[in-house]
Amino acid sequence: MTDPELADRIEIDDLLTRYATAVDTRDWDLYKSVFTADAVIDYTSSGGIRGKLAEVTEWLSDALSGFSMSQHMVTNRDIRVTGDAATSRSYFYNPMGRTKRDGTLALMFVGGYYRDRLRRTDAGWRIVERIQDTAWLSTSPGTPGDRPG
Repeated sequence: MTDPELADRIEIDDLLTRYATAVDTRDWDLYKSVFTADAVIDYTSSGGIRGKLAEVTEWLSDALSGFSMSQHMVTNRDIRVTGDAATSRSYFYNPMGRTKRDGTLALMFVGGYYRDRLRRTDAGWRIVERIQDTAWLSTSPGTPGDRPG
C-alpha cells in the first residue's frame, strides 16, 4: 500500500467516525458535511426513509428527538479505494436510550452494516450513497419496541 492509498483510507475512516459523532451529538451541520450535496441515504431497513440529504437529515433529526442518548460505533471497516472513488462496508452497533420517568434508561440496541459509495471532492472524501442494512434489534425490558432511524 502506498502512502497516498493509506492517507485515503485514514481520511475515509475519519469520515465514518465523524458520521457517528454527528448523529450522537445531533450536530446536523456536521452530519451534512459527511455527504456530498447530491447524496442518497437509505434507512429503510430500520423503518426509515430513503432520500436526498436535506430530507433525510430532517427525518433523522425528528426520529432521534425521542431518544435521550445514542452511542453509534462504526467498526470492522472494509475500505476499497480506486482513484477518486471508493466503497466501504462497515459494521454498526448502536445503543439508544429513552429516559424513563424514574430517571433510568430504557435501552434499545441495533446492529447491522453500512454500505457506502464515496467520492473524493475538493473538500475531501464524502459519502455519495449510504445504505443501512439493519441486521438485528433488541430491547431491554420495558423499552418500547419501535424501530430507530
